[in-house]
Amino acid sequence: MHTALYIRVSTDAQYEEGYSVDAQKQKLEQYCRLKDITDYQFYIDGGWSGSNIERPEMKRMIDNIRSKQVSAVVVYKLDRLSRSQKDTVFLLEDVFIPNGCNFISLNENFDTTTPYGKAMIGILSVFAQLERENIRERTRMGMQERVKSGLWMGGGRVPFGYDYDPGKDVLVPNEHAKDVKQIYELYLQGYSTTQLSEMFDVSEDKQITDILTRVTYLGKIRFRGETYDAKHEAIIDRELWDRVQREHERRSTKKAVPASYLLTGLLYCGRCGAKMRYQKWGKDKVKIYCYSQQSSKKYLIKDSSCDNDKVDAELVEKAVTEDLFRRTDSIVPGSDITPVSASALKILKQRYNDAAMKLKRLYNLYAGSGDEVLLETIEDIKSELESVSRQIADEEKNHSIASDITERLNSVVNLREQWNRLSMKERQQAVAVCISRIVIDGTDIDIHYRF
Repeated sequence: MHTALYIRVSTDAQYEEGYSVDAQKQKLEQYCRLKDITDYQFYIDGGWSGSNIERPEMKRMIDNIRSKQVSAVVVYKLDRLSRSQKDTVFLLEDVFIPNGCNFISLNENFDTTTPYGKAMIGILSVFAQLERENIRERTRMGMQERVKSGLWMGGGRVPFGYDYDPGKDVLVPNEHAKDVKQIYELYLQGYSTTQLSEMFDVSEDKQITDILTRVTYLGKIRFRGETYDAKHEAIIDRELWDRVQREHERRSTKKAVPASYLLTGLLYCGRCGAKMRYQKWGKDKVKIYCYSQQSSKKYLIKDSSCDNDKVDAELVEKAVTEDLFRRTDSIVPGSDITPVSASALKILKQRYNDAAMKLKRLYNLYAGSGDEVLLETIEDIKSELESVSRQIADEEKNHSIASDITERLNSVVNLREQWNRLSMKERQQAVAVCISRIVIDGTDIDIHYRF
């Protein structure tokens, strides 16, 4: 068995405070000479934080303690072992003491061989934890002020399409900025995140999702749940970003499925409510049947006794496309169904601005006169502003939905004439634009349109 001399240095700044590796070594070796300890080993974690015990030499030391190779652990100061109260208590109670390993901290002059030492180390670990929490809080407050001023927070991974300029503390678009815009545009054309990750220089489809949902590309910074205007240049304009968010939300509520067949992902059973799937039937046939009738995917079963028919896929697709053609034949190119909503929105915003100006004047009057009668009027105006704000939010939502429907309608003008020239992927996109679900009950087909 040997004595473990543990050393930790987290930052270069600690070299200036007397915590360097050499300084700690010198003090620990001096202790060993005074105590006639000749059999010792150094365990040195350089560049590791004390906030947790996920450190290579710490792990090696713990393994050696548990295998009864270590009789005592000596550190220069308690926070070299850990700054976390939880981790300090864990090391003492679950690692050192059960394995007959003593613990000595030179700076605090504590030794776990005495009851007093055990009690005082517990108290000191509380203060070590408190210091760490204070440092973290000060860091967070400084970071928030930095972000509020529009500067990039620094550290971590820089978003794809930007470089970090440490001199100005801002993001700068790089050669991949054009790729970001293309990713947004192709996503709206129906390409999946997996396909896009293969087209562009990114690690995986998760990074594509991150690119599609980051407000950073709008020239903003999101920090601790709040969004702030930033000083870096935007890559994506608000209109394109909003369209992508709506499309992303639509896809998230209905998982995309492999695109082998025209109606994949849209089919539902009219008897049990489960999804339906395509399946090859015999040599040339393809049928559509309920997932409740397939025992291999239990999580998709709604009713194991479902007796819905297996229907011919070709007949279903023909019926759906014919109904879709009839539905889209009457669409007029460039039609717009949003002017009333837009006009109402304009009126409401003007009403809000007028009320806000009135409220400002009332505050000025009250500040000058102190007339309590004005307070009741001020509260009335504030209530009016809240009411108008809610109406504006509702109108903006309606306007967005109406615009989205218009966009969908305009994208399928003359669909019957274009159909034979479209690829399977383009046909699927056209169907998905128009139809949210298809419910099949025997020979009955119920088509749910988006407009």
